[in-house]
Amino acid sequence: MNLAATIATWARMVRFSHSLFALPFAVSGAALAGAIHGITLGQVAWIVVAMVGARNAAMGFNRLADHAFDAKNPRTASRELPRGALGRGAVSSVTLALAAVFVFASFRLNALCGWLSFPALATIFGYSFTKRFTWTSHLILGLSLAMAPVGGWLAIAGSFSLAPWLLGAAVLFWVAGFDVVYACQDEAFDRGEGLHSIPARFGVRRALGIARGLHVLAFIFLVGVGGVLSLHPFYWAGLLVVLGLLVWQHALLHPDDLSRLGMAFFNANGILSVVYLAVILTCVALGPVGG
Repeated sequence: MNLAATIATWARMVRFSHSLFALPFAVSGAALAGAIHGITLGQVAWIVVAMVGARNAAMGFNRLADHAFDAKNPRTASRELPRGALGRGAVSSVTLALAAVFVFASFRLNALCGWLSFPALATIFGYSFTKRFTWTSHLILGLSLAMAPVGGWLAIAGSFSLAPWLLGAAVLFWVAGFDVVYACQDEAFDRGEGLHSIPARFGVRRALGIARGLHVLAFIFLVGVGGVLSLHPFYWAGLLVVLGLLVWQHALLHPDDLSRLGMAFFNANGILSVVYLAVILTCVALGPVGG
């Protein structure tokens, strides 16, 4: 396998393109903190390195933890580990290397981020085992990604504040909601294997209703961010676009027809995170940000 093919295989395994979900929120947290405390390009660069390291280490660990289940599931049997395109030893080594990159980048930002990188890794790695014992696993995944905007803020401010917690809560419920939707594909498989998820516990119809409720909570917390920081009026116009994307995502789905789930999961959510970052950057450029 040549270098380009090897890199492509690794990128597919960790779904590198899905970094788009969390990274814009990490940068949003950093941008908001930077509007108050100041920010440098070097800090932004280390935030990106930390995020890419953490997110892809988490995906590598998840693939290792779920290897046996992925091999049994027709939807996931063609993934790189089950079909033998990559070996467990190689994936373990790269996962550890990525985790080390995350820790190193975190310490380069500041000592608080550095020391918090260890419980952060414990959380994102621990998520991979939660489906074995609780249907609240979607919320644990949400918590894992909610650390992105909080970490982005801490990287710049070096201290906690209410605004990043609100943004983190919004990400938690946003991620949990779309993960519930994604898990609807595996309702029957999860039940058969004794795995826990909201669709397996409550059925697809109720699961989609729960996902909508989680996204309502996410939107409420996004409103809170704008209120606490007294953001430019453009923020509220941007939130209407975010709301439209959430509504569109759920309009694509029906309990008896999940054929458009891919569009809802990848397109709507990928666009949403980028739109939100654009809104934040615009607000930072247009007016002062409250503390």
